[in-house]
Amino acid sequence: MNWNKLTEDNQLSEIKSLSKEMPVLIFKHSTRCSISSMALERLSRKWKEEDNEKIAPFYLDLISFRQLSDLVAREFGVPHESPQLLVVKNGVAVYHASHFDISYADLFGKL
Repeated sequence: MNWNKLTEDNQLSEIKSLSKEMPVLIFKHSTRCSISSMALERLSRKWKEEDNEKIAPFYLDLISFRQLSDLVAREFGVPHESPQLLVVKNGVAVYHASHFDISYADLFGKL
């Protein structure tokens, strides 16, 4: 999986712009949480190379970038959870899931 690292506030405007061309996935990961690690592994294991042409994946380490994670929550109107997956289209979060609800099939069913 070719993750784009989400590490700076100004990337949110880039994500909103990109989401007008293709959906954007934001995965908020807690490196201290086994459930988050499991959700990330399940998603990564099923990811196919051609999926990168359908959706742009961004990875946010919320332990290192907690303020940015809070900004994502405010910008897209989705309360913070961890782990959390958001899909952004046309600058708006159109889908989100957390914990055991994070699923590859559900993600691509929403595109």
